[in-house]
Amino acid sequence: MLAALVVASVAVPVSGAAGPGAVPAPEPAALAPLGAATPAALTGRYAAVRDGIRAAGRAAAAHGDRGRAAALRAMADPHRHFLSFDGRDGGRTAEVFGDLSRAGRIAVLVPGSDTSLDRYARFRSGATALQRELGAGSAVVAWLGYRTPDTVSPVVLTPDRAREAAPQLRAFVGQLGVLRPAARVALLCHSYGSVVCGQAAAGLRVADIVLYGSPGTGAESAAALRTPATVWAGRAAGDWVAHVPHTRLPLPFTTLGLGPDPLSPEFGARRFAAGAGGHSDYLTPHSPSLENLARIVLGRTPAKETR
Repeated sequence: MLAALVVASVAVPVSGAAGPGAVPAPEPAALAPLGAATPAALTGRYAAVRDGIRAAGRAAAAHGDRGRAAALRAMADPHRHFLSFDGRDGGRTAEVFGDLSRAGRIAVLVPGSDTSLDRYARFRSGATALQRELGAGSAVVAWLGYRTPDTVSPVVLTPDRAREAAPQLRAFVGQLGVLRPAARVALLCHSYGSVVCGQAAAGLRVADIVLYGSPGTGAESAAALRTPATVWAGRAAGDWVAHVPHTRLPLPFTTLGLGPDPLSPEFGARRFAAGAGGHSDYLTPHSPSLENLARIVLGRTPAKETR
């Protein structure tokens, strides 16, 4: 019954969604761990990753996937900056917006389900909007560092994919701490991305963990995340994820459901106002949710949830 309820609540608003096709791509060249964020070091890394994107674009073109090839040509634009890229299995990227070498405030965006190279445009546009809202002295990293689940799939009902992703997120944030040790880092976790952040939280040195459009974290409470970071939660009035059942059912090989609602008083997160938008509208320019997310990244107090 739980499975039926959750599948129905998710599938109705997004019926027709599909995962990315299996497009071949070469194994990326090994990169050295991130070191000091000097402009020269970052320029060299961006150039090396760009070569990998171009190689993946050639493989996609040879495979006959013109859409993927065109998307990768756009990603290989010299004005775009990637700390990492892997074109295999739906794609993994970490794209930088802003001057990371000078950033005192860094937001790491962790996306939810159905985010891949083929569906990257919305993720990127949100990162761009957040960077503009933050202004100079801040940077945004759009971290697509895991194989996101399809929205309409049994996998999205469990924390399994998030558990697989958690070590990669911990490793990336750890390297970011080496890169910019004095910077204030905030994790902004959307939808299923909040489950990833929940699974990784205990190993992360960040100032804030922000859960928005969250179906749950896999933890019973903010305290159970075992993090010194301030945990925030917000949900827009028009977000269908509010109707997802917030419960968990242990099964022999997994757990079905993602646990309590992060907005519930029992969970214990600090709530912020997220406006009247829908599930995909949190980073829309000029929206209350974008303004409040930026305020959290900057270390300022956001407007409170009034509902």
